[in-house]
Amino acid sequence: MTKNEISPITLEIMGNLILSVAEEMGVILVKTAYSTNIKERKDASTAIFDGKGRMIAQAEHVPMHLGSMLSVVTEILKKFPVDTIEPGDMFITNDPYTGGGTHLPDITMVEPVFVEGKIAAFVANIAHHSDIGGKVPGSTSADAESIFQEGIRIPLVKICRKGEIVDESIEFILNNTRTAEERKGDLFAQISCNKAGTKRMKEVINKYGVEKFSLYTDGLLNYAENLMRVGIKNLPDGEYSFEDYLDDDGVDLNKPVPIKVKITIKDDKAIVDFDGSSPQVKGPLNLVLSGTLTTVFYCFKAIAGPTIFANEGIYRAIQVKAPENSIVNCSTPAPVGVRIDAAQRIADVIFGALAKATPERVIAACNSSVTSAIFSGVNPETNNYFVYLETIAGGSGAHQKNDGLSGVQVHMTNTSNLPVEALEREYPIMVETYKFAEDSGGPGYHRGGLGLERQFRMLGDNLNYTGLGERHVFSPWGISEGKNGAPGSFWLEKDGQDKEKLNSKVSDISLKKDDLITVHTPGAGGYGNPMDRPVEKVLQDVKEGKVSVSSAKHDYGVIISQDLEAVDLEATKKYRADNK
Repeated sequence: MTKNEISPITLEIMGNLILSVAEEMGVILVKTAYSTNIKERKDASTAIFDGKGRMIAQAEHVPMHLGSMLSVVTEILKKFPVDTIEPGDMFITNDPYTGGGTHLPDITMVEPVFVEGKIAAFVANIAHHSDIGGKVPGSTSADAESIFQEGIRIPLVKICRKGEIVDESIEFILNNTRTAEERKGDLFAQISCNKAGTKRMKEVINKYGVEKFSLYTDGLLNYAENLMRVGIKNLPDGEYSFEDYLDDDGVDLNKPVPIKVKITIKDDKAIVDFDGSSPQVKGPLNLVLSGTLTTVFYCFKAIAGPTIFANEGIYRAIQVKAPENSIVNCSTPAPVGVRIDAAQRIADVIFGALAKATPERVIAACNSSVTSAIFSGVNPETNNYFVYLETIAGGSGAHQKNDGLSGVQVHMTNTSNLPVEALEREYPIMVETYKFAEDSGGPGYHRGGLGLERQFRMLGDNLNYTGLGERHVFSPWGISEGKNGAPGSFWLEKDGQDKEKLNSKVSDISLKKDDLITVHTPGAGGYGNPMDRPVEKVLQDVKEGKVSVSSAKHDYGVIISQDLEAVDLEATKKYRADNK
């Protein structure tokens, strides 16, 4: 059989079949995990690779995790000759600089799939572990200045050998975490996930035969490339630039960190050039190259080919230029713990640039921050040490056809909300407030999505808080005359003291019983002139508590009665005419 004999029907069936294996693996990982971070928040991903180490399917979990798996099989094949790998072997790593990872809490496991005595494919999964050592609980410090402060670095080693768990590898990891029992449960869940994936992939490959499977996986990669080229060709040729900023790097406070991009579209090719972006910084926002490639992959798939199979073929149509030793292509020993927020800003600048080429396809700036609240200490009810990690959602940008979504994760993250009941059952913390933040959505003909307000009360002493946020200084921008969304903020209230506003990145703040931490996540930008927004929509937003009466007047030009039941249409018409 040759590539000219590939059936498009079989290609589609096989592509979806392989994807279904990755999705089933994801379900198994979530259902068998021990920690709330994986079993409730689903901070995990799965993928399938062909026998050459090329990613052929990724389940729709967390886009950023693709960066931690993109080159891992290639690294395995470099370190371990094929003739030394045996059925039942499984590999583990988390290292951004030697193992293909992007930050240390994300632990990746890979297992080869043997058919007819040879490696025909690989299955992989990744899970975010809530603590793997380092200078602070949670292993993600706001002010780390070296990767050596961020936790244990696991080189590419075997976690299983011939189907048996390598106890020494497990023990080495457990001895370097504050929450050993939880880590053990999650590691075993990852092993089980890969075992199930290997079984399913053998069934798939045996169904079609090794030769046909190899031919069709080549076809899937080529198909993705061709579709991406068509998508790029449909964009107007030209050069499009954009620049945005991170608040600071967590070490050099009040010093903005620029990320800049120039995108060149010519025919069916795209060049994405990050020249002019910040050099790598002291703090933990640095991003390794695989993370930058992943973000570019995500952005172009969203704009040029949302229905394309998520595989490595997409990269063939895109050339990425990322200066070495920069925030978008850092080198050891730069800290990388909060690299996700650099990736989020990369997404913003790419979409900002592409908005000039195809505004009808691009949304306004989102909250674009993986706002993290990490609490730790000894639970007084169990006397066990805990690390609770939560990433709190925010607003999504408005677009040409509708308002932005409120209280959602965006771009490079896709984790779920941790239910209050699950939080309060397992940790000595009470959620006092959880609601949309009024007026946080950027005004526009279509309003930006709202951020969230979440307030935590401590139910024990000697607890600690680490907060990792962004867009506390640089608000999410609007497009086509839409206004900015509201920035985020962290607040601390201690008994008898004034409420204190914290920096967007803080580490290991000591807390005692009844202290309050309040997290406001950023909203998102609006789309279009807010003075053109239909009056009835503004009134409905006010009734639902999304927009205040004051904002309705000053931002939208709509005069609403104090009982929130009616609009003064004459006054509204005059105000809009005078202020538009």
